[in-house]
Amino acid sequence: MANQNRGTSNRGFASMDPETQRKIAQKGGEAVSRDREHMSMIGRKGGEASGGNRNNPSNAQETPGSRFGGTEGGNR
Repeated sequence: MANQNRGTSNRGFASMDPETQRKIAQKGGEAVSRDREHMSMIGRKGGEASGGNRNNPSNAQETPGSRFGGTEGGNR
């Protein structure tokens, strides 16, 4: 885990040996695929919060032209 080069920091991911870096990076990939249903639910919730459910009539609060910057008719 110690950096062999003199005059450089022994801290951080980049200073670790390649094998240790691979082990840590592999854990990140495993975490996502472990609970796919949970991650799907989080993504769906985020999409709804950002306005991803635009086809629902109960959310139809837009006025003509508001979807594209608020100007009605003509070119800018």
